[in-house]
Amino acid sequence: MTLAAGGCAVVIVGATVGAGTLVALDRRSASVVATDQQIEQKVVKTAGDRWATGTGVHLNVTSYDSKVLLTGEVPTAAIRDEIEKIAKSTPYVRGVTNELMVGPETLIGARTRDSYITSKVKARLVEAKRLDAKDVVVVTERGVVYLMGLVSPAQGDAAAEVAASTSDVVRVVKLFEYRT
Repeated sequence: MTLAAGGCAVVIVGATVGAGTLVALDRRSASVVATDQQIEQKVVKTAGDRWATGTGVHLNVTSYDSKVLLTGEVPTAAIRDEIEKIAKSTPYVRGVTNELMVGPETLIGARTRDSYITSKVKARLVEAKRLDAKDVVVVTERGVVYLMGLVSPAQGDAAAEVAASTSDVVRVVKLFEYRT
């Protein structure tokens, strides 16, 4: 089974720079960032304990302000539903968007392409200067770009416009929390 917590890569990179820097750049409070990391780790661990390597489960978990996005592939609808139940029953989770696809795991080439798309979208958000790119979490799965963060409606629309006009993006899904 392949499992990934969306924030973990950022945390690892941030830890090398300094955890204080990461939190200082995030709109969320330090306690909310820590809670999101705990949520991701708990869901990944619980699912990992249940579905071992080789079961056809590829799970990505991303939490932003206690709202969870599940992406990846699972072999059956029952497993998809069970992972959603695990996420929903995790302490502090306020909502779950389940975008797990029933089907075979994606190959490394597809995952690499998704990572490249995420990088392109993030770079274009920085270039556009229509919002602060650090306020937008970008997750890509099978060419679909998911956008999370705490933004104004205008910033959310701007981020979605930038993402949608990025090459190789199949579709954009906005999962923002809006502030006024």
